[in-house]
Amino acid sequence: MDFSWFHIAVPLCLAVLCVVTGQTQAMPPAMSAALGVSSLAAGVALVLWRDIRSRMRGEGRTVSGLLSQYVSLKAVGWLGKRQRRKLEADTLNVKQVQEETLLKRLRNNENTCYGRQYDFSSMKDSVSFRARHPITTYEHYREFIRRIAAGEEKVIIAKKPLILAMTSGTSGSSAMLLSTRDTNTEFFLQGVTVCLDAMRQAFPAADNLQRTTKFFYTPTFRQSEAGIPIGPNSSTPASSRHMLNLYTTPAPAFEVLSEKDTLYLHLLFALKDASVGTLESNFASTVFYAFSALQDRWQELVGDIEQGTVSNALALDPKVRVRLEALMKPDSERAAQLRAHFKEGFRGIAKRLWPHLHLVLAVDSGSNQIYGEMLRENYCQGVPFYSPFYAATEGLIGVNLWPQEQNRHYCLCPRSMFCEFLPESSLGEETPDTLLMDEVKEGQNYELVITNASGLFRYCIGDIVKVVGFHNQCPIVEFQYRRGQMLNVRGEKVSEALFLNTLKKAVAQWPGAQLVDYCCAESGILGDSIGGSDPHYQVFVELKGVRNLTEEQRYKLDACLQQDSAVYRSFRIKGSIGSMRVQLVAEGAFKELRKQMMAFSNTSPNTFKMHRVLRRKEYAEFLLGKTIS
Repeated sequence: MDFSWFHIAVPLCLAVLCVVTGQTQAMPPAMSAALGVSSLAAGVALVLWRDIRSRMRGEGRTVSGLLSQYVSLKAVGWLGKRQRRKLEADTLNVKQVQEETLLKRLRNNENTCYGRQYDFSSMKDSVSFRARHPITTYEHYREFIRRIAAGEEKVIIAKKPLILAMTSGTSGSSAMLLSTRDTNTEFFLQGVTVCLDAMRQAFPAADNLQRTTKFFYTPTFRQSEAGIPIGPNSSTPASSRHMLNLYTTPAPAFEVLSEKDTLYLHLLFALKDASVGTLESNFASTVFYAFSALQDRWQELVGDIEQGTVSNALALDPKVRVRLEALMKPDSERAAQLRAHFKEGFRGIAKRLWPHLHLVLAVDSGSNQIYGEMLRENYCQGVPFYSPFYAATEGLIGVNLWPQEQNRHYCLCPRSMFCEFLPESSLGEETPDTLLMDEVKEGQNYELVITNASGLFRYCIGDIVKVVGFHNQCPIVEFQYRRGQMLNVRGEKVSEALFLNTLKKAVAQWPGAQLVDYCCAESGILGDSIGGSDPHYQVFVELKGVRNLTEEQRYKLDACLQQDSAVYRSFRIKGSIGSMRVQLVAEGAFKELRKQMMAFSNTSPNTFKMHRVLRRKEYAEFLLGKTIS
């Protein structure tokens, strides 16, 4: 892409904008002369300004901020169109593209210790690779990664990793994986730009010069022995520093390490701006928790807007506080508007607070499905949602090319990873055969096995997906469940998706009840502390609208699961599985559990996913202690 025009167009546009908006005091003499000489360039700049004005929403935007956002959107838009064309071409020749992707990984790393151990240099195609390299899990890499953390180079990958990325630990203990520049570049080009292109086509109103409120947080990193950062692999304020002008939250807020205080600042500056166009976060859960905090603290927030202050309840560094307060001015008119909106209630509050809100951009599939549903039913009524990616710490897996469809389907990205598929029926086998992208069947479930750019080869990521169709030759998948998040006390294998659908069906039959959150535990992890000899499910639910559950209501959940799972029903009839025990927990119990889980696994709020099946006794005992019925 030729950026030579940028050095001429941007200063000229800036100068013309200064004239039009009356901000002429900063215009240097040389700029004035350039304008006098170059009427053509000025004409071009005026056309650009008209385009900018037609897209602009809200007040108080600086010329430089508008121009920077305009140029950024145009550049990313151009990249998105180009990358979408590449993806479309790749999906027409999936088998060859996958071979090229695999061979690129092997050639890049053939001179590492690992590459020599498995003789990558002699592997000429996927046939030889699959014949000579085993299917792997994290234990296969643990010692290699320890050596990298200690400073040894060229162990698995040729390049030094940017960070040692911690997984969220939903299927057990957190794992430490490698994250490289190549992984990040692929995610941006093949994921971000393509999804933004799909978003603009589906939601044209979102292609405006409005700010986005992005709920993300500055994570805490520690250092390995060799000084390599260890922490979450996700979008952070630091990695997005060149884009912060697109967001409502000012840069000083991201120096605040407390999640609670940063969230308050996100909300404060979002509420100040009535023209917010998009609410964004990695996961719908983060957006849900933001609205929960807004419901708790709206009076304090409105008071700050009215007085032009930043709450003294926030534990801020004095220098950060000064910089934030410099951005606050008393605004009694906006405060009055907000107060009136909040007094109407919180159902549909998002659209009342921000009349020009076009979109909520967050992943709301898998373990986040429940939060997306609650947002659509309550806080964000009438606002479209777009779940853009299927991704993990291991990298980009798929993109959602159909933003307006209710079901979240993802087209696999054939140049991001080399993908293999283990049929669900073969998961118990010691040496199962895998299928390739061009061999899978629509309607079947598979576990994904990936080879990525960051040193994972034939790696089982633990995700079970269903092939729901094909985009040209490329599989379209729907996430089903995490292999480690399946209820299984007698071989019945109840998946997360199945249990959630059953739970929603049962809650709909509990008068006045609204599901807030839930998780389960297999009785075995609690041992004798809960009594009873038959293995069973311990189910913890947080509800709005009820303070007590009758025995009949509790049994309704067990009866619904028997209707939905023939295998579970057969074990219940035989008495091999006991009746599930439903515990109603106190309001806020899952918020506290979330904090405990993040602290234990060193997970950032940016990447946290609630564990639907608890594998640690401490978590289950914590919720038992919060039981109110």
